[in-house]
Order: sequence, then structure tokens, then C-alpha cells
Amino acid sequence: MMKDHKNSSDKPSPKVNALLIIDIQEKIIRPIFNKDLIIKNIKKLINAYQILEENIYVSEQNPLKLGATIPELLPKDGFKKIEKMEFSLAKIQEFIKELKNKKITNLIFCGLETHICIQQTVLDCLQKGFEVILISDAMSSRNRSDHEVALQRMIQKGAILTTTESIIFELCKTADRKEFKEIRKIITS
Repeated sequence: MMKDHKNSSDKPSPKVNALLIIDIQEKIIRPIFNKDLIIKNIKKLINAYQILEENIYVSEQNPLKLGATIPELLPKDGFKKIEKMEFSLAKIQEFIKELKNKKITNLIFCGLETHICIQQTVLDCLQKGFEVILISDAMSSRNRSDHEVALQRMIQKGAILTTTESIIFELCKTADRKEFKEIRKIITS
């Protein structure tokens, strides 16, 4: 079920990028390897995305059992929340239809767990023709080896690997952009 969490300003031209924040929920994050760094980097991504007015989607795996998204990692506005039972977000037809309607072609992934919901969603999205970008320092699993092997598998299938700071600068494009001063503060925080 998709819930629209939008502010009042509908943007005239849809972006081609979307940030997918996968399953950052209370019960999932507790045993995660390197979780403090993951949380810090996802906060940076959310803050930058909201400044740059990009598309943001937040998924929750079985929220009744696993809890809601950690409040500090929930964007303030302008995002859609998707509750799911499937491990792959790409199995939600309403979600895929919206991406196509908004002409979103690039999916930027962060969240949990790399080797389960992220990997299954990425593999399905690659098959559907999306460009997939993995923010390696903003995703993790309980075990480091599961995370690393999943990254290798997704890269072999065509996903692109990058880091939080790299993708934020890539989205910003230029230091001349009016939002750059705010973006710079996010990076150095």
C-alpha cells in the first residue's frame, strides 16, 4: 500500500532519479553491521534529496511485525511510503507504474538488508530496464560477508556502485547551484 507524504508544492517537471530507502525499521536495524555509519549516511542522503527536490520512496517490510521506519530516517515531506510483504519492492505493481508515469529511470538504493530486500529489488529493477545505483556506505546486512557478496552479485548484473558523498555531489552537479551551500553543510556534518 502506497501512502503519499507530499507537501503542497507539486513540481512541474518530474526528475529522472528516485532515492529508494529500503526497510530502515526498528527490529531490522538492531543487529546490522556498521549501523551507525549507515544511519549517518542515510540522513545525509535524505537531507540532500529534500534540498534538491528529488523523488523519495520509503519501503517498510511487514511493518506490523518489524516496526515502522526509524523516525529520524523518515523524510520530512515529499515522499511516498510503501508497505510490503514481498522482499522485492519491484513486485509492487503500483510502485513500478508510478516510476514509469514519472519517467523515473535511475534508482538510487540505500537501506537494509543488502543481501535480501535490496538485492531482490535491484535484480528485478535491472530486469525491468532501470539504471540502478548502489550507495555502498548507506546499506548493510547483519553480516559483512552477506553485504559484500550481494554488492558483487548486483554489480555483475549491471548495478553501479558509489558512495554517499559521491552521489550527493553528482546530483548537485555544480558548486554554482543555489542549494550547494546547504549541500556542503550536509557533507561536512
